[in-house]
Amino acid sequence: MTSVAQTYHHGDLRTALLHAAAKRLAEHGVDSLSLRKLAEDAGVSRTAPYHHFKDKSALLSAIAAKGFSDWHSAAKRIFEQDEKSPKERFREFVREYVGYAVDNPEMYELMFGRTIWQNNAATSDLKDVAFPCFQFQVTMTKFWQEKGLLPNNQDALRLAQVTWGTLHGIARLLIDGIYADSSHIQEMCDCAADLFMQQK
Repeated sequence: MTSVAQTYHHGDLRTALLHAAAKRLAEHGVDSLSLRKLAEDAGVSRTAPYHHFKDKSALLSAIAAKGFSDWHSAAKRIFEQDEKSPKERFREFVREYVGYAVDNPEMYELMFGRTIWQNNAATSDLKDVAFPCFQFQVTMTKFWQEKGLLPNNQDALRLAQVTWGTLHGIARLLIDGIYADSSHIQEMCDCAADLFMQQK
């Protein structure tokens, strides 16, 4: 197995640091993250992370950007399954969005929580990944409207925002333990999909 230090010597320290940071985030939460601890986890000098992240805020933005990039790739994979009907793809999108949030609660919190956005700490690199990710939600919404699955008498942007808000709400209920029965996740997702889709 390639260690972080070995990866560093091959000139890919930033990727190795982000991998180590994501692992720490998942295991210990956002409060455990610091450039000093990251250097220890990665087995590099304390100054090495500063060559790639000027401070903790920059590190958090970079981790969140990776989360948005991963989710955007997943959404595109779902959407571009031409062998499946638009209805099947929409239902799968709903399930996987909530599933991603529940499976990656600390990452999801960082991506959409106040730590970055309410404090205006988002870097331009993060915005360059996060905003197109939501724009793709609008693109998918327009497609589903054209296929007659979603109401075409609604503005696509507003409908995308409401759809996203609904899925985000379900995800937060599950993550925060307000509604902690994870065995009902699929039924909740299917219920949300059915409410949004126009039944033939």
